Amino acid sequence: MSNIADLEKVIGYSFSNRKLLEQALSHSSYANEKKLPSGSNERLEFLGDSVLSIVVSDYLYKNLNVAEGELTKMRASLVCEKSLHIFAKEIHLGDYLLLGKGEENTGGRERPSILADAFEAVIAAIYLDGGMASAAKHIMRFMPKDIQHAKNPAFSDFKTVLQEVVQKNPEEKVEYVLIGEEGPDHNKRFVVEVRLNSQVIGKGRGRSKKEAEQLAAKEALELMGYEAQ
Repeated sequence: MSNIADLEKVIGYSFSNRKLLEQALSHSSYANEKKLPSGSNERLEFLGDSVLSIVVSDYLYKNLNVAEGELTKMRASLVCEKSLHIFAKEIHLGDYLLLGKGEENTGGRERPSILADAFEAVIAAIYLDGGMASAAKHIMRFMPKDIQHAKNPAFSDFKTVLQEVVQKNPEEKVEYVLIGEEGPDHNKRFVVEVRLNSQVIGKGRGRSKKEAEQLAAKEALELMGYEAQ
């Protein structure tokens, strides 16, 4: 594993509290194995997801004069696991991850879900250490330079599509519920149900909660008669 001081140079930000960055790089397999009192990067990932969303929303609002639906689709394309995996690879984030032995031996440094989650955790670490301006500066380096020509993502965000379908009936409510986890830490599968007004309309299994949610939404769309691609 590369020294995290090198990562600070790569991202162009020096931490006042480097323990935040260390935690952001600590996968649950490592935190459990080492019994870290600070825990894994999962709480930071939660916060980073929100910081990322507000920064990207602000960026799109100021640079695209399009309807809310288009803004939602663009934001989804920029903050989904596939995009975050690409961003993480740009800074070789996998080289700096702290992984348990099992995760290390099964290719965890290259796993899209782990890299995407760590990318969000690093955003949160920067936000907590240096504030929103520092976090936004870091995030903006990954945004497309010509947003006008980046409006058609090459993949589908099934959760966004499902939400748009459901929004046609304002009284309807969609929620995603984690109902189980399968397998060891280094090869875990998450099981998620998507529910419409408490009724299960789809189920998905994935290596991350986000992937499971996407697959649950995909199944729901297919059951509703929409062609999910």
